[in-house]
Amino acid sequence: MRILVLAREAVDAARVRSALPGDDLDGAEVLVVAPAEEQSKLKFWMSDADDAIADASGRGDEVAEELRSEGAHARSETGESDPIVAVRDALATFPADRILVFGDEDLAQQVRGAVDVEVTAAR
Repeated sequence: MRILVLAREAVDAARVRSALPGDDLDGAEVLVVAPAEEQSKLKFWMSDADDAIADASGRGDEVAEELRSEGAHARSETGESDPIVAVRDALATFPADRILVFGDEDLAQQVRGAVDVEVTAAR
C-alpha cells in the first residue's frame, strides 16, 4: 500500500496505523508531506518563508522517522504552503493508494474534491 500522509501537525505512528484498514504499517510505502504554512501574515507578504520551511521539514522528518520505526518505508518532503497544492505536487511523483489528512475534516473534504485518490480524515 502507498500512503500519502498530509502532516500539518506532528503525527505519531499509532495515529497513522489507527486510520488504516487492518492497522498495518509493516512494509507500507509512505510519503509524509509537510506543508510549509506560514503563521505570520507579515512574513508571508515579505516572502520570508525560511522559518515555515524549517518547521515543516523538521515535522515531516520526525513523522517519517516514527513511521520507519514501525516498519514502514517512509520518507518526507516539504510541500507548498497551500496543502492542496502540496498534495497535488506529491501525487505527481508518488502515486498514492490513499491519502490521510489529520485533524481537519474540512481540509480532507477539499482534498477529496481536488484529487482522484481515496482520502481519509483521521484524528
